[in-house]
Amino acid sequence: MTFCLGVKVADGLVGLADTRITSGAECITARKATIIHHGGHSMFLMTSGLRSVRDKVLTYFNESLEDSEVSFDRLYKAVNALAGQLRRVADEDKAALKEDNLHFNSHALVGGQLEHDREHKLYLLYPQGNWVEVGPGTPYSIIGETGYGKPILDRTLKYTDSMELALRVGVLAFDSTRISSTTVDFPIDVVVYDRRTREMIQHRFEKEDLAESSLWWQERLRANLSELPSEWVNKVFGQLEASGNDNTIPMPAKTVSP
Repeated sequence: MTFCLGVKVADGLVGLADTRITSGAECITARKATIIHHGGHSMFLMTSGLRSVRDKVLTYFNESLEDSEVSFDRLYKAVNALAGQLRRVADEDKAALKEDNLHFNSHALVGGQLEHDREHKLYLLYPQGNWVEVGPGTPYSIIGETGYGKPILDRTLKYTDSMELALRVGVLAFDSTRISSTTVDFPIDVVVYDRRTREMIQHRFEKEDLAESSLWWQERLRANLSELPSEWVNKVFGQLEASGNDNTIPMPAKTVSP
C-alpha cells in the first residue's frame, strides 16, 4: 500500500509520500514522488498502485516530454497527457494483469503551476484516466492508504492555513497511518511549492528525524484525555455508584451427579 498526500493552501502546495513498496513478503524502499521540470517551470507527481504500471506510465510520459514539439502551458494539459499514457499502458497490460488476478490500479497526484496557470493547481488522476481538481472546499487528497490520516486533516486543515501548518498536519496524518498500517513507513519524501517565488523543493525525512515530534504528539493525545469535558462520562459511572456496584451476573447453581 501507499500513503501519498497532496495539499493545496492559499500560499502554495505541499506533497508528502512514503517510500515503502511491498511485494508479497518483501519490502523495499523506492521513491513515489517525482519533480518534473518543463518549460522553465516545475510540477510534482506522486503515485500509488502497481509499481510496474507506475514505472511504465512515467517512462512513456517522460519520453513524450523529450519531444521538442510538446509544450504544456497549463498544468491540466500535462495531466491530460499523463492520462493518455495511463490509458496506453492499460491497453497494453490490463488484460495480462487480469489473467494473474492483478487489478490494474494507478492513482496519481499532480501539482504545480505552469506558464499560463493563474494559480497553483493540484489534480487527482484516476486509473481510468479521468481527473478532478483539488480546491479550497476540501484542500487535500490522499491516495493509497486513505483512512487513518483523514480524520486529523478533516478536523484541522483549512485552505487559509500556512504551508508550514499544512506540512505539520500532513506529517501527523502520515504518522497516524504508519502506526496503524504495516504497509506504510519511512523514509518520507516532502515536496513544497511556494506560489510567491514559484520555487519547488524536495526533502527526505528518516524515522529518527521525526521521532521527537511523533512521541510528543502521542504523549499530548494521552495527556489531553484527562482534560476532555466529561460530564457524560460521569453519568455512566454515576449509575454504577448509585447501584452500589452490584453489577455482578448471578451464575446458575451447579448440579452434582449422584
